[in-house]
Amino acid sequence: MPELAGEVLVAVIGLSGGFAVGSAFVALLIVLDLVPRLVQLTRAHRRSAVFESALLAGVIGFNCADLFDWRLSLGPGWLLVPAVFQGVFVGMLAAALTEVLNVIPIVAKRLRLGPYLLLLLLAMVLGKVAGSLADWFVFQRMD
Repeated sequence: MPELAGEVLVAVIGLSGGFAVGSAFVALLIVLDLVPRLVQLTRAHRRSAVFESALLAGVIGFNCADLFDWRLSLGPGWLLVPAVFQGVFVGMLAAALTEVLNVIPIVAKRLRLGPYLLLLLLAMVLGKVAGSLADWFVFQRMD
């Protein structure tokens, strides 16, 4: 009987943690207006449910892949497809966060970088890409 109580306690703690992380993720998406902004940028107002469904399917799919330890025995070239989608999502999330916080205009104004704003954005994007590639191809291989 004490083993069952311990297992129930672990299940309750796990579910509570999952609800907390899921709620925080949804709150972040709502605060950043990521899906409505993406629908607005792509001018696909009639297909907003597709964006929401894709986001939900991605979350559920990758949670199941992590929980059940799914493995794909495909070549490294095939990993480029999900990597691009994950990179696009992280990039949009970072762009939405900076847009909400107005970080880039404030930095450009205070440092008098208005004429160099395009170069500043390009440097940020290339730095993110270079860091991601270094992590993926160099540091992940060390593990």
